[in-house]
Amino acid sequence: MIPDIDDVAPALREWFDDRRRDLPWRRDSDPYRVLVSEVMLQQTRVEAVVPYYERWMTRFPTLVALADAGLDDVLGEWEGLGYYSRARNLHATARIVRDSAGGVIPDSVAGLRALPGVGEYTAGAVASIAFGRPEPAVDGNARRVLSRLFDLEAPRAAELRERARTLVPADRPGDFNQALMELGATICRPRAPRCVECPLAAWCLARLRGTVGARPGPASRPPVPFFDLGVAVVVSPQGRALMVRRPEDGMLARLWEFPGRTVAAGEPPASAAARAIATLVPDAEPLRPLTTISHAYSHRRHVYHACLFETPRETRPRPRDLARAGWTAAAWERPDPAGRALPAAQRRIARALASLVPC
Repeated sequence: MIPDIDDVAPALREWFDDRRRDLPWRRDSDPYRVLVSEVMLQQTRVEAVVPYYERWMTRFPTLVALADAGLDDVLGEWEGLGYYSRARNLHATARIVRDSAGGVIPDSVAGLRALPGVGEYTAGAVASIAFGRPEPAVDGNARRVLSRLFDLEAPRAAELRERARTLVPADRPGDFNQALMELGATICRPRAPRCVECPLAAWCLARLRGTVGARPGPASRPPVPFFDLGVAVVVSPQGRALMVRRPEDGMLARLWEFPGRTVAAGEPPASAAARAIATLVPDAEPLRPLTTISHAYSHRRHVYHACLFETPRETRPRPRDLARAGWTAAAWERPDPAGRALPAAQRRIARALASLVPC
């Protein structure tokens, strides 16, 4: 029996009505709130998103409030959630919608796809949940459910969207999409799926054929590159440390960090750290290692070797020289540098430093 809309949709929505988790973004179908939640949920677990979402809505309760905020404030609220391009795209989207769309978020997939950082999944999710459009929304959890439901070993994204499209009902399409994702997150799990509790068990082809454990097949991934970085932590007696802002584009764009350089083959980390500050504090001398931080990104792994430096008072760079070079001297009044958004690994270095620098 091939799964179809007349069987799957009612069974899934009935299960969802009875078992749905009480999540803050499900209490209001306001398009802005739906958009924020869907962007936050990209590649991030629900449990991690909940506190960020609640703080975000307190700080930026409306699209206009987000558009009116400065990017540094936005990045600060996002800090720790990772994949910072999502925050930059949300901010850019808010400004575009405020300035050119009268503050109204588009209600079609095509209109949503035209916004920064909004892909096929996010557009389908917002269109269906916020506007009741019968559009598919296939995230990782939905991909697993559909692959097992139709017994697909290595389905392409376009194929899964079309399979999902045949199942999305005109009535409550947003609830259907959320139910599909909820099922994947709680029942149709990657390992040890709870098939006996699944509302779609009667139509699941993989269950019928005994292939649940093999669906979907493992995705091929390239090797993850590994980088050692020497990081210079230059602190003055007054408890101020040199920091530099990352470029406007690329990885961790516009966030602040302690200056660092990739360690060359056979090079001591302290030497790489010294190279990072050579243009502004050429006379700085390494004192000792501060901490070593290992951090995995989605596509690479870094190990940060943070070294404490001191510099002679007479050669310390002046504030205007720092500003001209895109650097700053951050005051350490608490374990975090006030008013500056740092990536997670840099935050850990900051905390190690804060334990040494008197307040």
